[in-house]
Amino acid sequence: MLHIAILSSSIRTGRHSHRVALYFNEFISSNKLATVEILDLYKYRFPLFEERLRFQASPTDAALEFARKFRAANGIIIVTPEYNGGYPASLKNAVDLLTDDWHRKPVAIATVSDGDFGGNQVITSLLFTLWKMKAWVIPAMFPVPRVQETFDANGIPLDRHSTGKRANTFVQELLWCMEAKQRMAD
Repeated sequence: MLHIAILSSSIRTGRHSHRVALYFNEFISSNKLATVEILDLYKYRFPLFEERLRFQASPTDAALEFARKFRAANGIIIVTPEYNGGYPASLKNAVDLLTDDWHRKPVAIATVSDGDFGGNQVITSLLFTLWKMKAWVIPAMFPVPRVQETFDANGIPLDRHSTGKRANTFVQELLWCMEAKQRMAD
């Protein structure tokens, strides 16, 4: 079975974007679409990396575990808030840590904001970074406006039906790319 890692990128106190990571974890798992796990940058508490993992003389156990889990995933869902039109430094730090591992990795982006635009501004800056890393970013996006009103703290959406339809389209696109990559490698 294919495996998806959900990269929950916010490390702020009182973060709301993690609600969407929890939702996708439950959605994928309960629908048996793939195996899934959350790579929560809040729990990793990485320092600011001075070098890419492959050049570090003594990488931390946490960095090695993160890299192992990232590499084991057939695809990645990045859940990121929008901070002043960009993505959090914690995400940039993690992306740069694994520079080479993004190459041809199927990636889906879910953006989150407390406002009306659902994090649409963050997509552009994140896309440029991921394209530079040669990641395979799927065309479907999952913007979530007013996340604090649309998802509860446990990741349960207010409108389960509509959210489920959107999530299915989003995840199916990622799964298609993951399968296609797997077939190309065979």
